[in-house]
Amino acid sequence: MRNKNILISGAGIAGTTLAYWLRRHGFTPTVVERAPAIREGGYKIDIRGAALKVVERMGVLDEIRRLRTDVRGGSIVTATGSPVASMDGDTFGGREGEDAEILRGDLQRVLHDLTRDEVEYLLDDSIAAVTEVGDEVKVTFDSGRTRVFDLVVGADGLHSATRALAFGPEARFVRDLGYYVSIFSVPNHLDLDRWELTYVSPRRTALTYSTAGDTGAKAMFLFASEPLEYDHRDRDRQQRILADAYAGEGWEVPRLIGGMNDAPDFYFDSLSQVHMDRWSKGRTALVGDAAYCASPASGQGTSLALVGAYVLAGELAAAGGDHRAGFDGYERALRHFAEQNQNLGPANVKRMVMRSKSQVWFSLKMLALMNRMPGKDRMMAKIVEPIHRAATAITLSDY
Repeated sequence: MRNKNILISGAGIAGTTLAYWLRRHGFTPTVVERAPAIREGGYKIDIRGAALKVVERMGVLDEIRRLRTDVRGGSIVTATGSPVASMDGDTFGGREGEDAEILRGDLQRVLHDLTRDEVEYLLDDSIAAVTEVGDEVKVTFDSGRTRVFDLVVGADGLHSATRALAFGPEARFVRDLGYYVSIFSVPNHLDLDRWELTYVSPRRTALTYSTAGDTGAKAMFLFASEPLEYDHRDRDRQQRILADAYAGEGWEVPRLIGGMNDAPDFYFDSLSQVHMDRWSKGRTALVGDAAYCASPASGQGTSLALVGAYVLAGELAAAGGDHRAGFDGYERALRHFAEQNQNLGPANVKRMVMRSKSQVWFSLKMLALMNRMPGKDRMMAKIVEPIHRAATAITLSDY
């Protein structure tokens, strides 16, 4: 096996999954993570289609099912809190069959438990410079230390520092969809029992939900906006933007917004996608959001990370560690799957955030009508069918 020593930048879902599969195939992965600890918390995510096969092959599908959010259902509500329409949890979340919904932090913990005893993790550090020297890559870290690896893989998200170092500025690859998202933990002041409430107004959507095993709740906000200037690590500025975007809004929005200051897991970012002609350059490759972010609106970011990591590790192994052949095989095997899942984002977010009062009014009327009609499950199935078609748009090799 050639090129055994591989540095992975980012200990998220993609990076940890990649570390697991590389180790299984006989490589020696090292994971560097900017955060001082493996990240807990986070919002609920879905594992569908091909991604279910990946976690099954990792031996953790039963554990993931045990940790399911068990959200019973959801309601669309008016400004006074009156429900317009209610659906069961799977219909509301666009799930069917074996699909599993789990909190991101729970999935992260399961994956880390698989790797922590066999993979070296360098926490509270990140890549500062990458230089290819012959058949090696010299990496300088922010801490000042230097090490040499055979290959480097960026699994460091939408704002990938690895991508910037190897491929160029973020603006060349990141496409803003015209929306922003914020998610964070809040007290469960509505006493929700595994239920989700969604409030829609022109250009702004707010929701809150509770999950099994969590005494608190999550709040999520989606709003339409022209591109905004801010540092993606400046929490104070992000919170001011969010508060301004929802100023004067009704329902439970002021109370939910008020909880962001105390939230340990405040998240804010644009709804954006990453589009690249190539996911590798020389001895550096990208995986997950760093390479083909589909945006949270797609509902497929986690599945893309799981499947992408599985395929990248498998193709490198199939090529005997030859990085050129392995990276080429990875792109051939995954490109269609990534594109199909990216196509979901722009269409989904238009249904999640209404642009005008008339659109909100019409949509709520239709939901109320559909909620009383026989056969509503068949109508919902047609709406979510594109998600499941994209989720299964790849046949996984048994590497």
